[in-house]
Amino acid sequence: MIRLVLADDHPVFARGLRAVFEAEDDCTVAEVAGTGRGAIEAALRHHPDVAVLDIAMPDGDGLWAAAQMRSAGLTTRVLMLTLADDDVSVFAALRAGACGYTLKGAHPDDIVAAVRAVARGEAVFGAGVADRMLRHFSRTVTTAPFPQLTEREHEVLRLLAAGSDNTTIGRRLGVSSKTVRNHVSNVITKLQVNDRTAAVVRAREAGL
Repeated sequence: MIRLVLADDHPVFARGLRAVFEAEDDCTVAEVAGTGRGAIEAALRHHPDVAVLDIAMPDGDGLWAAAQMRSAGLTTRVLMLTLADDDVSVFAALRAGACGYTLKGAHPDDIVAAVRAVARGEAVFGAGVADRMLRHFSRTVTTAPFPQLTEREHEVLRLLAAGSDNTTIGRRLGVSSKTVRNHVSNVITKLQVNDRTAAVVRAREAGL
């Protein structure tokens, strides 16, 4: 029996997801949480096999919750179930310790199959996410601009180019605002520009 904790801040979606899993003979839902902190507390109470987390939640998002579960020494495996299909979110989830990443638009049978695979110890990515990862790595190998930047600095620069502030970047990457400031400073130095605005101009000119 696969013991689950679910976390999503949309009650209607969460109830529907719970119903999907409880219709399966090999799944049981121990608790449904509506926040990142609630997901951690539920995982500590129930020690589930799998936690199915949304990324965008109040009081600690799914990325933060996944990282905290890992830090707490839980053996719970995390599947991200989210609307976010951008590169930054996917790779941030992997760094946070997620074992799978599936989009909310997936068929319920595919979501159940992803949970079963994660419970077996496999890494799972939905078709759309897998295609995005392939495109990302292909782009990185062939045409990645600014090779002097680390992967994390590239992510910070992409988010800067998208108009994100330090708080948003920190939340998306699961790091503190101070760490973001350090990365931004490194990006400015390595790009040999005067400030973050000039770095954003360089990034957009390069197609980021």
